[in-house]
Amino acid sequence: MNAETSRRRRLALITGASAGLGAAFAAAYAARGLDVALVARRADRLEALAAKLVAAHGIEALVIPADLAAWEAHEGVLRAVSEAGRGVDVLVNNAGFGIPQSFGAVPWSRQRDFLMTMAVAPCGLAHGVIPGMVERGEGSIVNIASLAAFSPGVAGNSLYPGVKGLMLTFSQSLAAEYRAKGLKVTAVCPGFTKTEFADKAGIQAVIDKEPRLLWQTAEAVVEATIRANERGQVVLVPGWHNKVAVGLMRGLPPPMVRAIIGAGSAKYHPAD
Repeated sequence: MNAETSRRRRLALITGASAGLGAAFAAAYAARGLDVALVARRADRLEALAAKLVAAHGIEALVIPADLAAWEAHEGVLRAVSEAGRGVDVLVNNAGFGIPQSFGAVPWSRQRDFLMTMAVAPCGLAHGVIPGMVERGEGSIVNIASLAAFSPGVAGNSLYPGVKGLMLTFSQSLAAEYRAKGLKVTAVCPGFTKTEFADKAGIQAVIDKEPRLLWQTAEAVVEATIRANERGQVVLVPGWHNKVAVGLMRGLPPPMVRAIIGAGSAKYHPAD
């Protein structure tokens, strides 16, 4: 593939691309003919995914190993894209993890890594790619939020609802600011999704006991998200059962919501 061909094709930058929703986004955009820039810590997984997508779709794949918990990590990611002679046409802020323990039971360094990965890096990446999108008159930003964005805080995962709420309202602000300039911004708020998230958080055994009806595949969430973004939808709650949950969280009295969420989430909060 020559450089001129790759420059004409759009590029999707996807964080947390080594597994789960990130890998599914990479596959979906590659199938649509976009080149992909894959960002995660596990270089071996990124290389394997890149080779698979190149072989299947004839696209170009950039592998960018990076720890988004590092200070100003977004700068190195964007520098790698620029040095490849590319600009970002689609940004998917997907990288993340969970901390089910109580806030004080986990070292501050771990909580700081959570904030850097889940809040600072996504905002930094968006800030870095928006000028180019505005100049080209088009671009897409997808921020992975969660049903937790609509939830009150409860014991365990102390920062998670707040960070996901930030991704939701941040997306709404960006959409309001840049819609007229050709940008489409979407916050997707999935519920239970079949990824490695629970295993990495140490709660897979509990999650496995949840009713199958509550689960969605990563591929289903990704397809719904891309379609929503393409039509300019700012907030997406995929799945009828998740829409019902959001309706209840918004409609019931706050004390009742806190009690219900607190009781239901206690099983995901292991002993400190």
